[in-house]
Amino acid sequence: MGSERLEMRKRQMRMHQEAAASVLQSQHRMGNMPTNASNACCFCWCCCCSCSCLTVMTEDERIQRSTYERRAEGIANCDDSPKPTLEDATIWTMSFERLMKSPAGRGCFRQFLRTEFSEENIMFWLACEELKKETNKTVVEEKVRQIYEDFISILSPKEVSLDSHVRDVINKNMLEPTSLTFEDAQQQIYTLMQRDSYPRYMNSTAYAELLQGLEEPPPATEP
Repeated sequence: MGSERLEMRKRQMRMHQEAAASVLQSQHRMGNMPTNASNACCFCWCCCCSCSCLTVMTEDERIQRSTYERRAEGIANCDDSPKPTLEDATIWTMSFERLMKSPAGRGCFRQFLRTEFSEENIMFWLACEELKKETNKTVVEEKVRQIYEDFISILSPKEVSLDSHVRDVINKNMLEPTSLTFEDAQQQIYTLMQRDSYPRYMNSTAYAELLQGLEEPPPATEP
């Protein structure tokens, strides 16, 4: 079973490499080769090689990457998210959009996803939201690369599940990274959570216990 999974990973890797090469060749024939394509290896977006260029970073890049990682760690600590009120938690039943717009809702939902071993879905969605807020081109490129390594690369333990069409779109977008590089992928993961994980959370013991805890009156204080 383990050898079959390894062979499947190898086949997927070859497919991604061939797709990337095909995109670069077509761009070259059309005369639309992006300025950074000639040094595509140094962007290393596919995360499937071991080239030494990955270790070469300017001091600014190191600072930017460190800042990104610290911010990601802060987002990852969903235990520190605001505690919901009973009204907040009740509103979440109205729609997945209501849940995701609530900081407390995202925190509680994320804790549930963690128990289902699918926390990477909301982590990816949150990372894309952070990326959309960025306007500095250099920082955008670094964040795009980091998100790819963390959630798109088939070598990542936090790889999200995306169909081949969306992966092809990402591979093309990686040639000229922008804050919307993962827009299609983010929408697909959002829809997956909405249709699959959200109904289970609404019917889960975790949500029922949350409501029960919020409904209980606070202990009476002594005069």
